[in-house]
Amino acid sequence: MRSEGPVVFYGDDFTGSVDALLQFARRGWTGRLFTELPDAAALARAAAEVDVVGVAGISRSLGRDDMDAELRPVFAAFAALGPALVQYKACSTADSAPHVGSLGRVVELAREAFGERPVPMLFAQPDFGRYTVLGQHFAAEQGVVYRLDRQPTMSQHPSTPMTEADLAVHIGRQTMLPVGAVSLLSYDGLAARLRAATDAAVVLDALTDEHLVTVGAALGALPAPVFAIGSGGLSHGVAAASPGDGPAIPATSSATGPVLAVSGSRSAQTRRQADAAAAAGWLVRALPLDAAALASTTAEVRDALRAGRSVALTSDDADIGAAGEGPLLPAIAEAAASLIAAIARDGASRRIIVCGGDTSSRVTRLLGVEALSIAANPWGNVVLLRAHSDDPAIDGLELLLKGGQVGADSLFTDVAALAPAR
Repeated sequence: MRSEGPVVFYGDDFTGSVDALLQFARRGWTGRLFTELPDAAALARAAAEVDVVGVAGISRSLGRDDMDAELRPVFAAFAALGPALVQYKACSTADSAPHVGSLGRVVELAREAFGERPVPMLFAQPDFGRYTVLGQHFAAEQGVVYRLDRQPTMSQHPSTPMTEADLAVHIGRQTMLPVGAVSLLSYDGLAARLRAATDAAVVLDALTDEHLVTVGAALGALPAPVFAIGSGGLSHGVAAASPGDGPAIPATSSATGPVLAVSGSRSAQTRRQADAAAAAGWLVRALPLDAAALASTTAEVRDALRAGRSVALTSDDADIGAAGEGPLLPAIAEAAASLIAAIARDGASRRIIVCGGDTSSRVTRLLGVEALSIAANPWGNVVLLRAHSDDPAIDGLELLLKGGQVGADSLFTDVAALAPAR
């Protein structure tokens, strides 16, 4: 596939973008992830130097008009590269709705930019406990696999509650275009089935990693450019169908010292992680949104970190009175970025955890991070990233960008316990 042109992806949030980068890297693909769309020359240079180039975005949290403004320039820049494959990296729980993060709108914009071909869609990611069978999507939580519309977190999601497990129906509600499905019972000759599809978009099944590879090989057999929507499972399948020879990912990095975790996630799993950190002796506080309170908390955090005590700041218990529900996400991101920047300039911590996909996206951009590379993959899908920035206080900062539902209860303390690379 790569011989026909570059492979590129846009991530609808930063944590998802990092997951895609990891999935490609695990199969030997070299990659580069930009935190926003670079100029044409920088994008083309990156595409010539590495196997896959990503642009981390924020479209999952945007309304339709803002999605148009975000995605049209990216899709035009990608189309100018003559790509073999363009992946729109979406969450493995298909987070979307007609009014926010609309995947239906993504299909419409892709057809404008890359031609009116069927858009394959694969959300399954077995190593995350995400499965699609006969078009029905399932997601694990706390070791139990639920149908998507019954999964405790996603069925109650504050902005995109998932009330439908049939993905073709779910995404079909977001566009006037027809959305169909091909089940894994019909995977013999999958590429031919995709060529012959008459729907604008086609949901694909996967229950195992082998199904992911089958899909990746089928996409590689389609004429370029192929535009596909999918999770890190799609990235896995594409790369595993055509492995590269890039270097192995190290298991640890050189960062030392206490950890600062700042959360914009209001998920139950992130709360369990914060509670586990508190039980282990971390300083755990609510992230204040008021300027005066934030200054006081920043000083308290700095003192704790200087004393060698790790810190977690949460938002599910934050006082939102000053911000209100509407502007809550940007207010949390701005407060988090302000505090992280102050701590980075002080040198009190160089290993930062940012929780929440949408929050991570905004915080990373607010910090002035221009690009991200993988520093280490200590276990599972946990990725430590190295920030690249013109700001010397931010450049080299180690970041773990964590989705709300990602990671064991002990994640924060496990990261703090990592021994530095020798």
